[in-house]
Amino acid sequence: MNQKIRLFIAIDLPEVVKGALLSAAVLLGQGGQTGQRLPDGAVRWVKPEQLHLTLRFLGDTAVSQLPILQDQLTRLTAQHPAFHLRQNGLGAFPNRKRPRVVWAGLAGELAALQAMQAELEDRVVALGWPREERPFSPHITLGRVKDVSRAQALNWQVALAELAIEVTAVKLVQSELRPSGPVYTVRHVAYLGRGN
Repeated sequence: MNQKIRLFIAIDLPEVVKGALLSAAVLLGQGGQTGQRLPDGAVRWVKPEQLHLTLRFLGDTAVSQLPILQDQLTRLTAQHPAFHLRQNGLGAFPNRKRPRVVWAGLAGELAALQAMQAELEDRVVALGWPREERPFSPHITLGRVKDVSRAQALNWQVALAELAIEVTAVKLVQSELRPSGPVYTVRHVAYLGRGN
């Protein structure tokens, strides 16, 4: 039996950063200059324990592929030293006028992040996944807009504290979709800069 699980590869965030992002999401939802609160349900905010930086979404994956994925992640991270990022500003895809996804941006050693993600992409493609068509755009998803017209009240005046994020590991995470929201289970942790 070829059981499948939904997987993605991500960088976890320190608790203090998650707390700051949660605070920013609350303020975003309190409405802008109009003083209008964002209507309930206009945006589905990500729960703090689920905030992360996605490096690659893999989707439905055969459980039999877990060992090779874990091995490739370990090999990848062993070749990259730890690096530092920081939170940097808030925005939306495709833009703030028509927000679909609300995100927190990143700054810091982005070249190190981009290099590691590009090599990860090559390794995943070599294992049989199609190459990601969209270029990698480092961000942390804060919320998904359910009603664009009602999301116009988002408060873009919110300032995001530029907290440091030390990147020392990459995680392979299983995501189970449930009515109450996704449930994440870490299937593998690969540490940067050392052969695990």
